Amino acid sequence: MSNQLKHEKSPYLLQHAENPVCWYPWCSRAFETARREEKPVFLSIGYSTCHWCHVMARESFEDEEVARILNRAFISIKVDREERPDIDAVYMSVCQAMTGSGGWPLTILMTPDQKPFYAGTYLPKHSRYGSTGLIELLLQAEQLWTERRDELCHTGEKVFAWLQTPVKRSVTEPSKELIRRGVSELSGSFDPLWGGFGPAPRFPTPHNLLFLMYYAALEQDKNALQMALKTLESMAKGGIYDHIAGGFSRYSTDEQWLIPHFEKMLYDNALLICAYTEACRMTEEPRFLMVIRETVSYVLRELTDEHGGFYCGQDADSDGVEGRYYALTPAEVYSVLGKEDGAAFCRFFNITEKGNFEGKSIPNLLGQEQIKDRNMTILCEKLGAYRLTRTSLHKDDKILTAWNSLMIVGLAKASFLCREPAWLEAAEKAQLFLKTRLTDSRGRLYVRYRDGEAAGTGNLEDYAYQALALLELYQVTWNVGYLEDAVGLTRQMIQWFSDPEQGSFYLYAADAEQLISRPKEAWDGALPSGNSVAALVFSLLFSLTGEAVWHEELERLLLYLAAESDPYPSGHCFALLAMLRELCPPARLLCVSAGDRMPSDAVEALRSNPVPGLTVLLLTPENRNRLACTAPFTAHYPIPDEGTVYYLCRGTACSAPGRDLQALLAPLRVSYL
Repeated sequence: MSNQLKHEKSPYLLQHAENPVCWYPWCSRAFETARREEKPVFLSIGYSTCHWCHVMARESFEDEEVARILNRAFISIKVDREERPDIDAVYMSVCQAMTGSGGWPLTILMTPDQKPFYAGTYLPKHSRYGSTGLIELLLQAEQLWTERRDELCHTGEKVFAWLQTPVKRSVTEPSKELIRRGVSELSGSFDPLWGGFGPAPRFPTPHNLLFLMYYAALEQDKNALQMALKTLESMAKGGIYDHIAGGFSRYSTDEQWLIPHFEKMLYDNALLICAYTEACRMTEEPRFLMVIRETVSYVLRELTDEHGGFYCGQDADSDGVEGRYYALTPAEVYSVLGKEDGAAFCRFFNITEKGNFEGKSIPNLLGQEQIKDRNMTILCEKLGAYRLTRTSLHKDDKILTAWNSLMIVGLAKASFLCREPAWLEAAEKAQLFLKTRLTDSRGRLYVRYRDGEAAGTGNLEDYAYQALALLELYQVTWNVGYLEDAVGLTRQMIQWFSDPEQGSFYLYAADAEQLISRPKEAWDGALPSGNSVAALVFSLLFSLTGEAVWHEELERLLLYLAAESDPYPSGHCFALLAMLRELCPPARLLCVSAGDRMPSDAVEALRSNPVPGLTVLLLTPENRNRLACTAPFTAHYPIPDEGTVYYLCRGTACSAPGRDLQALLAPLRVSYL
């Protein structure tokens, strides 16, 4: 038996295409049917690598009894949150307001006009341990819809009214005090033993770590730096990191970073590459360099499409069991490596008879100060090959504009630091993929690509993240085309997403499908919000181009972000990072060269002189006219007859031009430890 999902491209929706539940995708036909048949709507939102989504599917959506109730009394709709973050954002806010928490699978009951009267997450098939079961919930809702429909509709109207009510915030301006409060909140929840913040489960939140490292560099705050470095070190040692094949799992269920929730997501690994690259730049720590190399290798090996795009992620489950693919026993290790090498591997990675996860062991280096040598790396490769003989992990092979953009940022940063041109090549190939397959003829972005089809009207995060990726590519290639594309895309973002009254941006475009609310997001959760990233984009554009329009946009947006972050600044760390760039303007370097590319000695000088927030432009005879259109101030600089002249400015003060970049940058070099 199949349902309406069989025609979809989403791997998550296709996972449910053979359910006995008569699923619809999110579409007008589903709601028209609900209105015509006078039925409430059962909305289920998840994603294909979500463990608890799988559990609920096996327990309930593949169950004939559940299907009979849903098909009799409801119109059932499935949504892939990764394809429709707009729908997810609206109803997740409802769930958090009604229950105090959220997560996936997200379960919503609502009227045919999309107004919710119930919200929850995972539900077992039957009630247990005080938790309402799905069957009991559905039967109760069916009875109430028949006998007391007005009450449910009234609840839906109240929720709808709440969604329309603007949140009142105090007028707060960007300030050092607000930023210091954010650092103080992080410090108060920091675990000095294991790193990380707050109780388990622990999420990597690499954008928080990027903020702490940037703050530490500007303010010479060793405590902020140590919080970031300790967390990065602990994650690199824990089971959340795949020591055999590279890459990070979604989060840790414990405070030691030992037992992960095993799914691997593209965005986590992209942002973690950024964080470890920054930490490596600051400390030259070999462990961090190893993590960068192995994580990049994992992404390029496991999550890369032949045309250059990056897949969404890899499942936690195999054979219906979470983590089975990753856990090992000593006997398995010995069978692959032999007695001597097997014993050495088990000692090094804490593989024991007792185990640390359901009778098996998750490889980890907790309590271990050494890093892998060449021999141990070879043993890991052998065990990696052995793991491939197990039931393979499902991959969500959607290619998302936003998440691909983050990976481009990570690859660009890492390629520059690690001197890996192949990584930059991968980043540029991915960018070309986005430009040719996820951009329409008007320059508008799509959300996702799969199986030859691009779909979905791009959301704020698509535009903001993509603009950031283009700017990062410009900063390592100095190809003026990337800067031009970033400017054009940012102008589109302003056109389609801006709220001119508040100087902020809505989550979805003005010409996209209009839902029961048009939310804005400022909170930096698993991912930095589109508004926070937009602020960083404006800051970078102003620094690179000198155009006042970008500073004006930045000032308006930071006022909004300051007000939003004031109650809890540490929940808005990426916004605080952008705020720091405004309050402590970074230096700008203009390289004026007689040649057609950045001189190699200049590239090495930039690598060896880490200057926080530095932006770098390249002016050559070849790009002079194009660069003058985007960054008009560059037209006033003469091109030398030979060699390169460097102009370094910070704020309104500029140093004398020079030809020795090392000497010019030396006063700005920061000592971190």
